[in-house]
Amino acid sequence: MKRLVSTLMAGVMVLSMVGCGSSSQTSETTATETEVSTEAVAEVADAGDVKGESKDKEAASSDEQIDLTMWCIATESDSNRHSYEAAIADMKEKYPNINFTWEAFENQSYKTKIKAAVSANEMPDIFFTWSCAFLGDFVDADKVYCLDDTYENYKSELPEVMLGNSSYDGKHYGVPLTMNIVGLFANMELLNEVGYDEIPGTYDEFIKCCDALKTKGIIPFGCAGKETWCVTEYLESVIEKSAGADTLNNIFLGRESWNNQDVADAVNTFQSLVNNGYFDPSGIGLTNDEVKNNFIAGKYAFYMNGTWNCADFAANEEFFPKVKVGEFPVINEDKAKLGQLIGGPSDTLAVSASSPNADIAAEYAFELGKLICHYGYLDGCGLPAWTPYGDTSSVNELTQTVASIVANADTMVLFGDTAMNADSANTYLSYVDQVYGCLLDGDEFIEGLSKDIQ
Repeated sequence: MKRLVSTLMAGVMVLSMVGCGSSSQTSETTATETEVSTEAVAEVADAGDVKGESKDKEAASSDEQIDLTMWCIATESDSNRHSYEAAIADMKEKYPNINFTWEAFENQSYKTKIKAAVSANEMPDIFFTWSCAFLGDFVDADKVYCLDDTYENYKSELPEVMLGNSSYDGKHYGVPLTMNIVGLFANMELLNEVGYDEIPGTYDEFIKCCDALKTKGIIPFGCAGKETWCVTEYLESVIEKSAGADTLNNIFLGRESWNNQDVADAVNTFQSLVNNGYFDPSGIGLTNDEVKNNFIAGKYAFYMNGTWNCADFAANEEFFPKVKVGEFPVINEDKAKLGQLIGGPSDTLAVSASSPNADIAAEYAFELGKLICHYGYLDGCGLPAWTPYGDTSSVNELTQTVASIVANADTMVLFGDTAMNADSANTYLSYVDQVYGCLLDGDEFIEGLSKDIQ
């Protein structure tokens, strides 16, 4: 397990050094332009086996009663719920002087809520955020507390490289938690019915498998149309494996135009999957929880979504033996290859600059973030941004497979609605929604976005 953790950390660190650069302009650095010594990373991971307890912090451990609030997206049905509950319980025991209250909101509604709160300057002390441009907009507005001084106390446990996506103009504004990629989950019991013992490795074989499933009366895919970010998990994977990771990354970062024929062709490929009946037609009106439950119940053979789902799948004793995870196959071998993934370090805690106890909230956010990462990794909610510690032998097989995929990866492209600024992301999601509803074809998609996103 120690070797697994060292390999995992090495792979994750090499691929997570994307960096968002300044808060007003995305950095030119990409994952493929950065090198890290895997030996040095392995040493850090090994050292983590004997760490675990941080130094007690003066401010947080004083007798003075202090109120802190937090908003996040760890709702009752969220895979990360247990890691938050366990971490918060530990924190309340360790810091009885902190009166900590927290609220969780559904993913899509939270994006609207936190943006409105930032605009109205009515933010909680600590808040969950996605990194890169999403957090960068708040940093631009001077609404986020700089964490540079507090981070000095945690450098031995939280590698600098993990803060790349939440750093702007060389300053740190976020506490990273776990990281995830988009995984291709498969119900192998259903695939076995049409003669497949493994997830198809090539696109041609993948299409044959989908046709066989359809003939058998099994729906290949379910996708939550009510939550457009779920559609991007499919569409972005198709674009990346058609046009290539560098092209998609450059478009998201504004270095290249959306007016790209390879992207148009990829959109048409995605729509052909929809039009060929590979997607559940009722999915357009379903939430992600409903689609995931349908997948677990055996209604769909495949489910494309974040690898945080490993936790829920591993917790289901009946379903867990049936499920495997892989990556979406390459569509255009001239432009793309295996190992090009959608995802990366994104889930983050930040501190409001307007918090009356911002310095104490910063310490609390780091301590809490480390614990959420710890419990989330053990649960299988993602790969750790913090150096793992303690006994990690309970990490489930699905998460171990994800760790191997990441360790062997070539490039990661951060989720589009996170990589882009808020206005661009909203425009992008509206076009994605129309693509899923087959209201736009590939040419209309790229032409519209190239005009509407400058």
